[in-house]
Amino acid sequence: MTSSPTSTGLWPPRSSERGGLRAPHVAMLRSGAHAIVDLPNVGAMSTPQPHRRPDLASLAVEGAPAVSADAFKAFFRGHPAGVAVITAIGDDGPVALTASSVSSVSVDPPLLIFSISSLSSATPTLRTAPTLVVHLLDADDLDIARLGATSGVDRFADRSAWSSLTTGEPVFHGVRAWARCAVISRMDAGASTVIAAQALQGSIARDIDDVGDEGGALVYHNRQWHRLGAHSLID
Repeated sequence: MTSSPTSTGLWPPRSSERGGLRAPHVAMLRSGAHAIVDLPNVGAMSTPQPHRRPDLASLAVEGAPAVSADAFKAFFRGHPAGVAVITAIGDDGPVALTASSVSSVSVDPPLLIFSISSLSSATPTLRTAPTLVVHLLDADDLDIARLGATSGVDRFADRSAWSSLTTGEPVFHGVRAWARCAVISRMDAGASTVIAAQALQGSIARDIDDVGDEGGALVYHNRQWHRLGAHSLID
């Protein structure tokens, strides 16, 4: 996952960005330490209908040279990424997985993308769910990040750790921020699926207000979890 070059985050926008947001699109309310964001009249809006494009792998240049799988992994092993947990509800109950591929791509409309592996037990549900929740984590959420990354466990066994929104999607308690999203597009890409989604509502429990404030950010780098802090700041 890489941060978007056009946005410092979903909510709230920095003062320099707010002028670019039009009031009819985003309304913000603050309740205590939490920032709650909703699109007006979401209930009256029709849910964006996702569409699927051809497998991205089929668009690769035929006969062109390609780096090996091991070399490609090595490229990204040295490329740090933020950490998120994606949840959704399906016919068989709630699902969750940890992802390091979440990236914001637009603030108006508020869009994000991420990819999921076909190997995850949560993938069949995420491939068909019309809505989902993206939890953006910091170092205080490491246990949730590890839970979503662990295979063969019931990620929802601790009933006190999560609750369902009125729309049905599961949300883990106490995370830095979460956004309920409507899926607008899916595209196969080799053994993965790329999903684009529009943020409909969300909550921020731990905001970052000052430029340069690391806020205990959680980063996955070279197969290890890292917390950003003053020691990692390059002035």
